[in-house]
This record gives sequence, structure tokens and C-alpha cells, in this order.
Amino acid sequence: MRAFIRLDRIPGSPELKTKTNHFTSAPAFHNALVRCPRGTSNNRKAALLFHVIFWGSLELYENTDALAVVRALRPDEPITLLRPHAAARAARFFVEKFQGKSLYAVKANPSPALLETLWEAGITHYDVASLGEVRLAHKFLPDAKLCFMHPVKSGRAIAQAYHNHNVRTFSLDSHEELEKIVRATNGATDLELCVRIRVSSEHAKLSLASKFGADPLEVADLLVATRQVADSLGICFHVGSQAMTPAAYAEAMEHVRAAIVEASVTVDIVDIGGGFPSVYPGMEPPALEGYFDVIHDCFEDLPISYSAELWCEPGRALCAEYASLLVKVEKRRGNELFINDGAYGSLFDAAHIGWRFPVALQRSETSIGTQMAEFTFYGPTCDDMDHMAGPFILPDDVKAGDYIEVGMLGAYGCAMRTEFNGFGETDTVVVEDEPMATLYGWAPANDTGVRATRSQSSKV
Repeated sequence: MRAFIRLDRIPGSPELKTKTNHFTSAPAFHNALVRCPRGTSNNRKAALLFHVIFWGSLELYENTDALAVVRALRPDEPITLLRPHAAARAARFFVEKFQGKSLYAVKANPSPALLETLWEAGITHYDVASLGEVRLAHKFLPDAKLCFMHPVKSGRAIAQAYHNHNVRTFSLDSHEELEKIVRATNGATDLELCVRIRVSSEHAKLSLASKFGADPLEVADLLVATRQVADSLGICFHVGSQAMTPAAYAEAMEHVRAAIVEASVTVDIVDIGGGFPSVYPGMEPPALEGYFDVIHDCFEDLPISYSAELWCEPGRALCAEYASLLVKVEKRRGNELFINDGAYGSLFDAAHIGWRFPVALQRSETSIGTQMAEFTFYGPTCDDMDHMAGPFILPDDVKAGDYIEVGMLGAYGCAMRTEFNGFGETDTVVVEDEPMATLYGWAPANDTGVRATRSQSSKV
């Protein structure tokens, strides 16, 4: 078992300070001298005092910001920087402002620490998409409501979720899946079943329109059949990832209306799925309050039961600001930077779909060039596909040995990391500063709804 570790103090380093433990429900807590991060000098190793919290298989060192980590550790491996306060803030925003239930999409980041942070901030429902996620969420959040929202599941997964983990909510998009659920639960009469319909992803940066969703010609018959065996009947959909306008949900709700009218069934749940955006370079969405208003107005106009519930499944929106990544520049070749993380680590989206993430040079010296330039990244593996085209905007004097923070990687970045080619080793540090950008509350919103970037925050 590894441990969450919090760096308490290094003599002569005022940027490091003691802070109250975030993870109060951990099973053990004590002082100990433990393994130091790679790159820590022997002298510093001797001076480090750590607080250890045993929790799963992760390891944390707590610090104030990325630059303090660079100064204290000079790490040779990538470091994941966690901001529990940012995830808690996002969770409270959804709990307080979305007029329905928010189900965290565990696939976006299944970290046990994050799950607990969201739970403590008021998220009580969780969208799980596999038996592995069911087991994980049930282990760390035994009182949470788990909703198995993958529309194609094995009979074994359904049976174990129902009988062993108290899952009563399932999605489906075919008669075959409905029959499978009934069979695997032994004809249970306490099921919440959500029929997934197919809607457009034209307003989203990543489409989710082709893989799942009932055939439009079969939706009515499927709703009628599901109504006959479900204690509660729902309709669900997904507008795609990073939906950039509330119109995506308004248009999808028209498909919900048409399906209800055609089937003439009583619907108890309308689940609008995920798709809520975060903010990235070149992708600054409107304020989330505008999404919520449009969704609620459309929901109120549907021909549904007066007691029907409105659900959503935010993943990216709850955890994107939770984590960033500190990488080291190993080589510069023109405007190409070779760094120690990449396509097979936390930068999958940057490599494979051209996603741009915010970056900042974290140089321990005070001198940083004022001229900016465009760079591309190569990751550490031997694969030519380990390439992030960007462009990533950094000071033009960046060099080998420098450190770069890559922001907004809490969603999917941490979750998709592999150990291909022998790479993938990371340590994890809890930091206290703000994420590189936010849609939530620590600065006045601009016209797009983006509250501020970190560089702007000192000016507002």
C-alpha cells in the first residue's frame, strides 16, 4: 500500500506550510519519515517531515503551488498537482444552482480522494459506467446512490451491481438490454430504468452521437416496454462532451418531448447527461447559469409527471479544475519541446484530438523571458504518435531543465494515464493556489462567463 503524503515543512522554505488534513475519514493518520520524491537531495531528505495518510494506492505531497514544488523537489518525474478546493467549489455550484440532481460521472476521474471531496461538498449521486466503477464508488462511498448509466452491460455486471452493490438505476437503449436487466435482477420490481435516446452532438467539441442511443423508430415501443417493468421510468441522452452552447440541451429536450408524446407514457426522470463544458484556450463557454436556466425551462415545459425528477451527469465540469501537471523539459529542438509526459500519460487528448491546454513556465529563477512563442511537445515514449501539436504558448527562452505546468487536466487526463514504454510513474501533490482558469466564483465573470485566468486574478 502506498500513501497520501503531505509535506509539512522544510527548514528555510517559507513557501511550505502546515495545513489541516483534507481527508478526515482516512483509516489511519500518523507522523513518519517516508520515501521522498525522486530528485530530492540527500540533505533535504534528512530534513523532510511528512504526515502520512494511508489511502488506496496513491501518494500525495502537499505544497502551496507549482513553483514551490519545483523549488522544493526539482522532480525528474511528472507531478500531478491536485486542488481539492477547486473540485469542492464546482460541486457546491452544481448542488446550489442546478435545479435537480447532479450525478458525478466517475469515468472523468475515478480518484478516491476526489470522490470523497465531491461527496463532502454535497454530491450524493454517481454515474458509474462499469462494474469496476461500481465497486470503486461503493467501496469509498457506501451511502452514495450509484446509477449504472452505460447502455450496454454484461449480465454478470448487472447482477453484481444489483445484488452486491445496491444499484437500482440502469440505462438501456434496446429491447435486448431491457430483457438482460430483467433477467439479471430476477425480475426485480424496484428498478429505475432510463431509456437512452439518440440526439445530436453538433454543438459539442467531442461527439457522442453514434455509439449509443435507441433507434428513433424504436424509441416509443422501448419506452412502453420499459414502463411495464420499471418502478420509475426515465429518459436520458448525451449531447456530447464540451457542449459550447445551452442550445444543445434545448434541442435535445425537443427529442424528449416527441418521444414522450409518441409513447404516451408517464416519465418519472429526465436525465440530460453530461456535456457541461470547462474552459480551455480557444474554448471559452457561456456562464453555466445560462445552461441551467435553459435546461430548467425546457424541463418545466415537458409533458411529464408533476413529481418527475431532473438529473444531470457532469464529469468534466466538476473535475477539470481539480488537477494540473508539472512536467520537465528534457530537450529543446527549435520550437519542439521534449517533455516527460505525453500521449500515453495525462496528455492523451492533447495528442489524439488536438486539445489545447493552458501552460505556464515554472522556473525557480526570477528571470523569465517576456517574449512569447508557439511550441509543440513530444512525450517521453519512443512512439512518433507521442506528439502534442498545440500550439502551446510559452516564453521564448524556455530550455532543457525547465518545468512547465499544464493546466485543467483533472478531467480524463489523470484517468487515462498508462505505463506504456515503462513511463507513467508520478507523484501527487496537493496545492493551495487557484487553477489556471475557472468557471466558478473567485473573480468577476467576463462576457463569456469565464471568471478569470490565474494570470488575470491578480488584476481583479
